[in-house]
Amino acid sequence: MAMVKSPKKQVNLFYSLDCEQLAIKVASHSPSNITLQNIKWRSFADGFPNIFINNAEELRGQHVAFLASFSSPAQVFEQLSVIYALPRLFVASFTLVLPFFPTGSMERMEEEGDVATAFTLARMLSNIPISRGGPTSLVIYDIHALQERFYFGDEVLPLFETGIPLLKERLQQLPDADNVVIAFPDDGAWKRFHKQFDNYSVVVCTKVREGDKRIVRLKEGHVSGHHVVIVDDLVQSGGTLIECQKVLAANGAAKVSAYVTHGVFPNQSWLRFTHKDEASEKAFSYFWITDSCPVTVKALANQAPFEVLSLAGSIANALQI
Repeated sequence: MAMVKSPKKQVNLFYSLDCEQLAIKVASHSPSNITLQNIKWRSFADGFPNIFINNAEELRGQHVAFLASFSSPAQVFEQLSVIYALPRLFVASFTLVLPFFPTGSMERMEEEGDVATAFTLARMLSNIPISRGGPTSLVIYDIHALQERFYFGDEVLPLFETGIPLLKERLQQLPDADNVVIAFPDDGAWKRFHKQFDNYSVVVCTKVREGDKRIVRLKEGHVSGHHVVIVDDLVQSGGTLIECQKVLAANGAAKVSAYVTHGVFPNQSWLRFTHKDEASEKAFSYFWITDSCPVTVKALANQAPFEVLSLAGSIANALQI
């Protein structure tokens, strides 16, 4: 007996200020099922937030979602205040979409005294009040380490999504799509993503210590004559990607491009990759990121070699789960 599909949910989508453009795109993918809602983000004279949720009484019995961006520690508190408040408004269900989990790379303790802030943030999110419909659904894209799902308590239901399908779709549009090879900058990236690239040849780089320096080397695979696309979950300064590009080019790669789901780029480190002269144009043909970090997306708009692959459609689908 075939399963009967449930009708699509009517979702009221709130969003942080940074996420306004992404929220508009999400709603445009499902205009009959997603309604954008507003929050008044104000501050008192002492700088602490003075927040007002519009149409709060009308949310009773409604499906509600919040699109968050923890782009700086200062924003976490005000957004958490809203995230904790929305489920208490007698909503039918509550979904938190946090495309980038910002402390994901701080998940290990290498010596006594290290603080695993990934666990701290997971505990904060695990304390979101339960709505009438049950635990909060928490949507995160390409979290740094999959084992971080175990950092969350039973009060939330983490849904780990990925931006890789967006990259694979874009790769099929390239004129040299049949010549693409996927490269991973280290074993961690290979473990994280290699199963999603079964139809591609892959190469793996690694870091080896030479004296006081750590040097990037090609560990396995062949790149000569190929368009090599480096894949990782996030980029900060970009140093590792630049060193990988040099190694791949030295081993005969015809072109090198890069993809990361989260373009963090603190201190405008994305400027290292922009096409300023012939040498920089040869370094990276394309650099794909998603719009999980909206502050970055706004800063590097229309700057070659960057292209933004939007998560909007994927988020719209996730809101119906």
